[in-house]
Amino acid sequence: MDNTYQRPPEYNHGDAGSAWGVGIGRTAVTFCDKVVAASGALVLYWHNMEPKPNILVVDDHPEIRNSVARYLTRSGMEVATAENAADMDRQIDTEKPDLIVLDVMMPGEDGLSACARLQESGSVPILLLTALDSDADLLKGFETGADDYISKPFNPPELLARIKAILRRTQVIPNKDELAGRKVRFGGVTYDVDARVIERADGRMEVLTSGEASLLCVLIENARVTVSRDDLLLKSMGRLPGPFDRTIDNQVSRLRKKIEPDVLRPRLIATVRNGGYVLSCDVEILP
Repeated sequence: MDNTYQRPPEYNHGDAGSAWGVGIGRTAVTFCDKVVAASGALVLYWHNMEPKPNILVVDDHPEIRNSVARYLTRSGMEVATAENAADMDRQIDTEKPDLIVLDVMMPGEDGLSACARLQESGSVPILLLTALDSDADLLKGFETGADDYISKPFNPPELLARIKAILRRTQVIPNKDELAGRKVRFGGVTYDVDARVIERADGRMEVLTSGEASLLCVLIENARVTVSRDDLLLKSMGRLPGPFDRTIDNQVSRLRKKIEPDVLRPRLIATVRNGGYVLSCDVEILP
């Protein structure tokens, strides 16, 4: 059985016997009234977390939208759904989601446009569902303010793991980082960790997304020490890289645009060939 998310066939929601199955190794997990798993299954659940994370799933395909919602609900999350950007806006007003799972390719306002608009008016973490996988497409997604992405077809447990990693970086699970509640100064830049606000040397203010903020905190905590791309991804996003994963490079590119005086000649976040990245200046933790 294929172990990735493929668009399921139409099924009768009232009939548990006709539920859609997703293979995980040799195991099938079904989206029906009962989650059925044979031995050897890898099923991730959100146990004993109060309050439950509130997730909004936005996708114009009802079979994908409903199946993902059922899976996340079975994993212990509160889930609302929306079929387009306009419906999403209405749900945000009523549901106050902790995270939005947002499809990129939607009729009307697409996911990238909706993501950019949301980031201008607030800071709800966003995970993009995308069928686009070129570096340019993924960079565009990060530039709109998305915290992470997952490519279609996808494995539902991987989606859950990425959601949980994002939530660990947000207020759903309080930040226990030693920098929490502090302001730091480096290279003429002042950074308010809790507010995620950068004050540049030229006086301009920039607001970081949660993904950018997590990456910057890792670099600050390892100032003048080269951190590999794999370690940056694990420490800032809670996951290991996939093949040809460019997530950290794209995040660094976005972060540089917000903190570097000259993004074409970066001096604060330096690239170390075959090594990774380094915050190449001293850091002062302000009282």
